[in-house]
Amino acid sequence: MRTSTERILTTHTGSLPRPADLVDSLNAKELGQSYSPEVLGERVSRAITEIVQRQALVSLDVVNDGEHSKVSWMAYARARLSGLSEIDSPVRFRGATRDSLAFPGAYEDMKVMLAGRSGALVAKRTVRPKAWICSGPIKYIGEAELQADIANFKMALSGVDVAEGFMTAISPSNLELYYENHHYASDEEYLAALADTMRVEFKAIIDAGLVLQIDDPRMATHYNRTPGASIEDCRKFIALRVEAVNHALRGIPEERVRFHTCYSVNIAPRVHDFELKHFVDLMLAIRASGYVIEAANPRHEHEWQVWAETRLPDGKILIPGVVSHCIHLVEHPELVAQRLMRFAGVVGRERVIAGTDCGFGTSGVGDEVHPDVAWAKLAVLVEGARLASARLWD
Repeated sequence: MRTSTERILTTHTGSLPRPADLVDSLNAKELGQSYSPEVLGERVSRAITEIVQRQALVSLDVVNDGEHSKVSWMAYARARLSGLSEIDSPVRFRGATRDSLAFPGAYEDMKVMLAGRSGALVAKRTVRPKAWICSGPIKYIGEAELQADIANFKMALSGVDVAEGFMTAISPSNLELYYENHHYASDEEYLAALADTMRVEFKAIIDAGLVLQIDDPRMATHYNRTPGASIEDCRKFIALRVEAVNHALRGIPEERVRFHTCYSVNIAPRVHDFELKHFVDLMLAIRASGYVIEAANPRHEHEWQVWAETRLPDGKILIPGVVSHCIHLVEHPELVAQRLMRFAGVVGRERVIAGTDCGFGTSGVGDEVHPDVAWAKLAVLVEGARLASARLWD
């Protein structure tokens, strides 16, 4: 991974606004509706070229394919794994959270608002109404799609002036959440199988000369999703999943890997987010070089102080969010610069890359952050990094 040796580099978390026609085509494929693989393949290739060029136009340094070949950051993996089947049951990972129990009125209002929007957005649904489970041996069968993604992205990179390219991939622990185990004898055995399976994708991205980003919201989110669990219960849960990620990364050079965790909640009450201080040591145990974390929204901006008390290991870098997906306000470049200078003050300027709290995805049932706002936020991220760099390297 590149580091900020001469100035603060800029990047983002992964998901970028998708064109409406691309969203419709990806969802048609996901929902088993009629579509043309050839037409979709051409549209995806063109979308990736366009999104890479737009990132370069904004002057982002470390860019990706916008996840434009994926129906969503997590659902894409279903088509790449064997051993999964649909059952006649609602999805099982959307139960009550600590926050939904604490703010039932607010969450009920959000459900009503979402239901009101869903009629016009039915073609954009990405979550199937029934659950998928692991019913047999898990194997990776998505090599063709993966290699197409890599080829499209590398072709797009060849025409732009950027520092580096990264690709995202889902973690074993999130697959475990979305596809309940009905086959393996234990959680440990299932996680090991998922890790071995996703290693195929992880290694292919690295072998292509790209930076791998592992997306693992479950690390930070499990506490909120399990209202009865204590902090120590969650730490034990996370520790086992860290082992699974590291099993998948065995032999893969750490300097080519960045790790992302977040809270799986965007514009909603957030009183019960798991505090960084409770799991930062477990996160740093992941065999990665960079850590992409929420640090710009009102619930987590104060956590820059954690790094004054927690030693960032040698060779590691931070990619803190300095603009957020959780608010519609576009941050001022001076605020972005201040946030970056705080982190530089505690870990060193060379060990900070400016990032976003999470992705600006537009693949669900409506955009929580309008695409125009997302691009405005990325522009001020770049401008704020320029301001901070001028001061830090003066």
